[in-house]
Amino acid sequence: MRYLVVSRRTALAVFLAGLGLAFALAAASRQLSVQPASASGTKTPVYCVETDEKKLALTFDAAWGAEDTGELLEILAEFDARATVFAVGDWVRQNPESVRAFYEAGHTIGNHSDAHGAYGEMSYDEQLADLQACSAAVEACVGVRPRVMRAPSGDWNADTVRAAETLGMQAVQWSVDSLDWQGLTAEEMVSRVTAAAAPGAILLFHNGVENTPAALREILRVLSAEGYSFVPAEELLYWENYRVDSAGRQYREAQ
Repeated sequence: MRYLVVSRRTALAVFLAGLGLAFALAAASRQLSVQPASASGTKTPVYCVETDEKKLALTFDAAWGAEDTGELLEILAEFDARATVFAVGDWVRQNPESVRAFYEAGHTIGNHSDAHGAYGEMSYDEQLADLQACSAAVEACVGVRPRVMRAPSGDWNADTVRAAETLGMQAVQWSVDSLDWQGLTAEEMVSRVTAAAAPGAILLFHNGVENTPAALREILRVLSAEGYSFVPAEELLYWENYRVDSAGRQYREAQ
């Protein structure tokens, strides 16, 4: 009898390929559905923030592996950068040491669902229960519940925002995608992110991806030299007296 042996690196590549396909399909779905929903008054997640300050929200989606936790923490500390780690509940339960390491280093832990399901196809009650399970896992690990959430693969619907608000969270997407999940080289990611960065942007990376640490170090070096600081999404967002337009840009309302 012959057996197929799959290495961890091969499994990761297969997972990321599947994630990329799901991500692309979700993006196509959003292009078809977000504008009509927004036009009818449905709230949207925050994709970026209107601000004159040279601040960027640094975010990582964590759903697979944790081998690069120490390296990422070292790079972030080198540039005095703080980030939000959007963690899947299953990942939190499997990697509690990494979750605590990020949190104790001054980073925040966001909710990225409990099992990385297709939120665009799930009901309000299903999403609410899933978000609750992830928040409970995070609280059990670090003692605090997430204040922000991101839908798996960026696939959201009106119930996603409503469920997040029910649990006291702001739904957050991104305006600059490193595309690390597509297997870009570090050089390609650096060029892409530094060209698109602007005050109030939300940057998306993933942990457990081969070229992300090298790209991150150079991105932080270049953007730091341009005067940018890097904060968790929670510190970039406005939490009162704000509005979010149909494109997902958050504005502070005049009082």
